[in-house]
Formats: sequence, C-alpha cells, structure tokens
Amino acid sequence: MFGKRLGIDLGTVNVLIWDNGQIVLQEPSIVALSAQEDTRGEVEILEIGQPAREMLGKVDSEDIQIVRPLQNGVIADYEVTEAMLSYYINKVTGRLRLFKPTIMISVPYGVTSVERRAVKEAALHAGAREAFMIWEPLAAAIGAGLPIGTPAGDMVINMGGGITEAAILSMNNIVRAESGRVGGLKLDDAIISYVRRKYNLSIGQPTAESIKIQVGAAVNLPQDLTMDIQGRDNVSGLPRTVTVTTGEVVEALSDPLGQIAQVAKNVLSNTPPELASDIIDRGIVLTGGGALLRGIDQYLTKETGVPVYRAENPMITVASGAGRALEDPALFNRVAQN
Repeated sequence: MFGKRLGIDLGTVNVLIWDNGQIVLQEPSIVALSAQEDTRGEVEILEIGQPAREMLGKVDSEDIQIVRPLQNGVIADYEVTEAMLSYYINKVTGRLRLFKPTIMISVPYGVTSVERRAVKEAALHAGAREAFMIWEPLAAAIGAGLPIGTPAGDMVINMGGGITEAAILSMNNIVRAESGRVGGLKLDDAIISYVRRKYNLSIGQPTAESIKIQVGAAVNLPQDLTMDIQGRDNVSGLPRTVTVTTGEVVEALSDPLGQIAQVAKNVLSNTPPELASDIIDRGIVLTGGGALLRGIDQYLTKETGVPVYRAENPMITVASGAGRALEDPALFNRVAQN
C-alpha cells in the first residue's frame, strides 16, 4: 500500500530501476573515489554514475580511482555498492520520503548464499524496507513476456556486461542454467587487444565500447561500416587516427562470442528431451545489453541450430521482469528468493 515498489537490475555495467510500469533510472555502475582517505580514514566518494563514467581514462589514478563495485554480476566492493545503490534509490524515491520502498533485485543464477545475502544487506542498508531477490534469467524471461508459468519449455540467453547466462524455464522455475564470465566488457577488451595487435595503437574502454556500438557486429554485414578512432601510438607515443571496419570488429569478437555460444550449447546439451523439442519449436529469446550487437541473433542461430530472437527491448528486460514480479502477488510467491 505504502511506498514505492521497485524492480532493480543491479548489473556490472548499468543499474536500471523499474517503477510503476516504466524504467525510471538507467545509470552506469561506476563510482569515482578519492585515492586519499579523509581524516576519519574513510574513502571519499566523488561522483556516481554518468559523471564518474565520463572520467574513465581521463583522470590520474593517484588522485581519483574509477571503480566498478560489481564484477561478473556480484558485489566486489560492498561499501561502494551500498553507497551507489543508496544514491540511486534516493534519486528515484526522493530523500524526504515517508515510506521506504520495497525492492526486488536481480542476482545471477548460481551465486552463493553469501553473495546473495550481500546483495540483500546492501539493499536494506541503502534504504529499502524489504528486499527480495530474483534470479536474473527468470526476471529476463518475465520482462521479455515469455509464458514461463506453463509446463512447456522456454529458453532465454541474458547477455549482460559482466556475465552471460542461458537458462531453460518451465512452471516458473529454472530447470537448467549455465553462466559464463563473458559479457559486454569482455567484448570491449577483445576490441582493445585487436586494435593494439593490428595497429599498434592503445585505446581505452570507452573508445572500444563506442566501436562496438557504432560499427560492431557478430557476423559480416552486406555493407561494411567504418569509424575513425583516435588512440596513442605504441611506438612513437603520439596520438594517431586509424579507421576500423565492421569486418575487423567481427574478427576481434570471434573468441568471446564463441564462449557465449558455448554457454548456450552447454545448457542445450543438458536439457531433458521433451523440453528440448519445445525449445526447437519456440526458439531462444535473447535479452540484456549484449543482445543489441548487430547480427548476434543470426550468429547464435548458426552456432546452436535453434532459432534465436531478440527480445523487444532487451536492455530493460531484467529490471522490468523484477518489477512485474513484485507487482503480481501470484507470480511473486513463485519466483521471489529471500
């Protein structure tokens, strides 16, 4: 009755918050910290979210440290995660609220009970009245509108920033699931090392990400896209500009994409035969920010031999699924984890 009911996708790269039928916040999971401790021996937080992201690769690490408090979908730095979550919850609910919000927060499938408890504690300390967990692939399937309450099998591949998860779902439950520590950040790393290898040029993660977004693809396109990028020449040490093409990005991403395909194959190879036939009929749904990569659906269709479709708005599926599970009492009772 009282207080907001928020669905939160606590991701390695982005935090998304769903409230009352819509996404109300989408910010990077990045925090800028002062490298020096204050008089009380505590580390000062300088910026959170987009302002911190804009500092990536542009500040002296001796003065300011840019950190991702979540790694591979789990909390790596508890205090910084709590501060970031508190900041985002206040942004959505307002500081002068009468009632604390109830939160449903996503966690990767297969995390340990200790890691799950850390997420719950962080949410409660960040200002939640109650905090519940939902497995990420389950939230993604709900957000994508899959009929997970039926006995028929559905399969979802959720490609996040730090982790890719593939899961078979039936009767509001995860029947089989696999995860791999490969996601959007690994794709960026692959582009960085390819450019270093081929052009002897050093580029940062933000540049690699913009290459992936603007000209990146999982398969060769009928027409190559091109992009001029600036970086530091590793021989002369001076700035230099080179042009990269889609074909080169496809080559650069072949190894991490192969790992993502392997995660899907591992799940399919362990699926009960009856559910496997459902999945061949229904296909696989692709969610998460990684699903926006051009041609990723064609690539995975070719690799798995099963039709793969991109969800309608793949970026927001986990947050919207968590929010919908919180708003629907019958669904909540079946999928919520304490």
